[in-house]
Amino acid sequence: MSESSARPSEGSTHFGYDTVAETDKAGKVAEVFDSVADRYDLMNDLMSGGLHRAWKAFTVRQAGLRRGMKVLDIAGGTGDLSRAFSREVGPQGEVWLTDINGSMLARGRDRLLDEGVMQAVAQCDAEALPFPDNHFDRVSVAFGLRNMTHKEAALREMHRVLRPSGRLLVLEFSKVWKPLAPAYDAYSFGVLPKLGKMVAGDASSYRYLAESIRMHPDQDTLKSMMETAGFARVRYFNLTLGVVALHEGVKF
Repeated sequence: MSESSARPSEGSTHFGYDTVAETDKAGKVAEVFDSVADRYDLMNDLMSGGLHRAWKAFTVRQAGLRRGMKVLDIAGGTGDLSRAFSREVGPQGEVWLTDINGSMLARGRDRLLDEGVMQAVAQCDAEALPFPDNHFDRVSVAFGLRNMTHKEAALREMHRVLRPSGRLLVLEFSKVWKPLAPAYDAYSFGVLPKLGKMVAGDASSYRYLAESIRMHPDQDTLKSMMETAGFARVRYFNLTLGVVALHEGVKF
């Protein structure tokens, strides 16, 4: 199957390489993250060789946060970005850690509490955010957009809750540099599921991870989607030869 070029029929969507009813995708994604939540952070380190920490640090730098800013961390999972954002905005700022998955959100909340970080937490769907218009200075979503059923609707919601001149940051796996693709595919479909089975006891969830990356829009397609959602000055940065890309856009 080609990557994101294969379009599902009306009322259906991609779940990795499978085509499922749109109404079923959220439940299937929830099963994946319920399964991997306990070993999620360990697997992130193993899968990326620790590079995910550098990717997130770059995202925090690009956010350009100042004391007192309000930040929404969507699909924030175990709280890596929320913790960093809290340090940047200080006690006078506001950071919300959100995720649609209760298991992941509980892990993130507990980690933050264990480290003495007190911040707001909410379980919510990025396609219907429970926040007022024009509220946040920054919105981020890291490694979560590809799991959303209606990405365009989620991007519109992110635009809605941002203040004018606010900025969206989307950190996501993307289209890798072409000469690297054969080795990357061998790792993704050969090594990654075996690693998931050994460490997390779950090969199928990490096979889905690899498939979902291939089905996600490439850098230029996502840039266009953000512009359609209303963002201006959209640009992206390829990280680690395009394994990951950080997209950013401004609301005017």
